[in-house]
Amino acid sequence: METSKTKAPNWYLVVAVILLLWNLMGLLSFFAHVFITDEVLASLPEQERQLYDEYPLWTNLIFAIAVFTGFAGAIGLMVKKKWARLAFILSLCAIVPQMIHNLFFTKSMEVYGTAEAVSMPIIVVVFGILSIWFTNYSIKKNWLN
Repeated sequence: METSKTKAPNWYLVVAVILLLWNLMGLLSFFAHVFITDEVLASLPEQERQLYDEYPLWTNLIFAIAVFTGFAGAIGLMVKKKWARLAFILSLCAIVPQMIHNLFFTKSMEVYGTAEAVSMPIIVVVFGILSIWFTNYSIKKNWLN
């Protein structure tokens, strides 16, 4: 049975744009991290340079999965498609191991301090969870097709 689409409230677009901008920042962060130039890397403090050496290839791969699927999910929300939920779920499935690695398998807490090293992973995971929740809510309200 096919359900009819209901008009989303105006605040839906505001939330969708916020998630789009958040995921765009994730893409920019990914490109800045993966394609850092030798000059920029050389300008970093020694501890931060060493931290870059602690990231194995697989972390860059799941970073890519996290940001590209998150961005796709945000695009899906903008065009009001149900597949946005799957994109956000895939994104969160990539975010979690990436953040676990960053927190527990690198020296990020020593380099940046506990508060700074822990706050961004928490924020990223919370945004991932909220993205899925908002998409599920939107599906239940028949705002997505």
